[in-house]
Amino acid sequence: MKTLLSLAALLAAAAAHAAPAPPELTYTVSMDPTAAAHQFQVRLELPKLGKEQAVYQFAATAPGTYQVMDMGRYVRQFAAFDAQGRPLASKQIGPNQWELAQPTKTREIRYTIAETWATPVAEHNVYRMCGSSLEADHALLNGQTVLGYPQGWQAKPLRLKLKYPTTWTVGTVLVPDGDGYFHAKSYDQAVDSPILLGRLTNAATKVGNADVALYCYSATGQIEASPLLADMQKMLGAAQAFLGGDLPVKRYAFLYLFGDKSAGAWEHSYSSEYILREAPLTPAFAQGVVDIAAHEFFHIVTPLNIHSEIIEHFNFVHPTGSEHLWLYEGVTEWASHMMQLRGGLVPLDEYLATLHNEEQYDRTRSDTTYALGKLGLNSFSDEGQRQYGNIYQRGALTASALDLRLLELSHGTRGLRDVLLELAKKYGPDRPISEKNFFQDFTALTYPEIGDFFRRYVQGAEPLPLHAYFGRIGIRYDATLHTGRQVATLGPVAYQVRGDEVYFKQVSPALQAAGVAVGDQLTAVDGTFVDRRNYAAALDKIAARPAGADLALSIRHAGAPAQEVRVKLTASEEIQRYHFAPDPAATPDQLAARAAWLKNL
Repeated sequence: MKTLLSLAALLAAAAAHAAPAPPELTYTVSMDPTAAAHQFQVRLELPKLGKEQAVYQFAATAPGTYQVMDMGRYVRQFAAFDAQGRPLASKQIGPNQWELAQPTKTREIRYTIAETWATPVAEHNVYRMCGSSLEADHALLNGQTVLGYPQGWQAKPLRLKLKYPTTWTVGTVLVPDGDGYFHAKSYDQAVDSPILLGRLTNAATKVGNADVALYCYSATGQIEASPLLADMQKMLGAAQAFLGGDLPVKRYAFLYLFGDKSAGAWEHSYSSEYILREAPLTPAFAQGVVDIAAHEFFHIVTPLNIHSEIIEHFNFVHPTGSEHLWLYEGVTEWASHMMQLRGGLVPLDEYLATLHNEEQYDRTRSDTTYALGKLGLNSFSDEGQRQYGNIYQRGALTASALDLRLLELSHGTRGLRDVLLELAKKYGPDRPISEKNFFQDFTALTYPEIGDFFRRYVQGAEPLPLHAYFGRIGIRYDATLHTGRQVATLGPVAYQVRGDEVYFKQVSPALQAAGVAVGDQLTAVDGTFVDRRNYAAALDKIAARPAGADLALSIRHAGAPAQEVRVKLTASEEIQRYHFAPDPAATPDQLAARAAWLKNL
């Protein structure tokens, strides 16, 4: 009998040893919004680890942020356990790494990790839209802010269960299975799929072949998902037309968190996330939200369908900059405005005002000798971060010039939009472009002259030939234009942009007389909500008013609620800088070229 029992025990042990390991890493993230400590409790159930998985890794950064995150700074109470729940030794060996003393015996890891929004750190604060937050009625989770992975298993599939108040709604592009688990094919996809949950409203629509959902948290309930999505419908239709019909995604989610601060947005392959200051959903405010969404939504082309190996296999430990950041952000910014112009959502003069803002930013707030390619390669460094805003401004202007050059070489039949669609079809989500050879590949796909364009204006920092390029479509560009007219003005004023918000860096006597001080935030001009994207255009309209008239400005001082002040406008000679305008003497050929440019759908 003893022999039979021993044999049975051996067979049972062998069968247990032969049983396949769970195919997925299984994470459970618990959150208690009533707790004083704003922390997430994470439990990770593991299949059998090898010695190569002796290090548990947290993210140093994440794709699309171009900033140092060092998520290990937020980790608390890290512990490892064996299959019987017995503790195993572990120790921190780097800013983002914990070493497991017995990896082959480790079957479970538990830790708490603090939210990034309210956790002070000495340097490199995590951008709000890329971070995590846990509040009484909502929470924000970006994958890299709560999840780590065993070293070498970044590509391993995982599943995630969230534990949260039963009254909360979950907003994410991920779809739960019958047991409530969200599945991701890899750690990269988990990071690429943010989650907003809490007291949300939601709405859905269909855009071509894609199901589009919108989830909205509004701190005081001023904004709801359905009317916001209705305001976005025309932009989504323009994007569909710009992309030639069906979208390159089957499902997409917009995640909106409207609270007490505006921090911007973060793109993802199948979703985008927005941290914006709450305000009534007026037409002007809605247009600002739609403009931001147009940029983030176009990331379904770049970088989802057009990206290099650096994005395809992102290094969360030692991130590497990409020379083609101009493509991911600058071209996307160009497309977000161009698709609205060509779709009839904005008039030509408003689009030209956008070009003015981009050129003004490049000329006055950045190093004009700093090449876009260099900026991309240095994007994670402090040096690159100081120039980073220009990837959107000069990056978009460069895309505008590239579009015009392509249309010129093709006699109006093939612009940048057409080439992007060709590239998206050739590559796609699972086939990266060559980081090293993309300029040559793009040139081979188009025209030899485009190689010279890249060498001079992307890899180099020569001034863009805006006067010549826009002149071909009957649009004048003047770096300085003396009009001789007397116009209304606020006087000598300078502005500083922080994130999406606009602050006074210098105030004129007229502003001082109205009580405006250096460091105050400008939130509205004559009732129109303003942020970094539209404040210059709104201020340019002041010139149309009579000198001596009062102008209403909305000002926020030291974070207090915004208050309206009235400023008396003075008069001075109108000198227009970085000025774009239709040429009244445009020739028939120029007008025909402009028509081709406007209709390149």
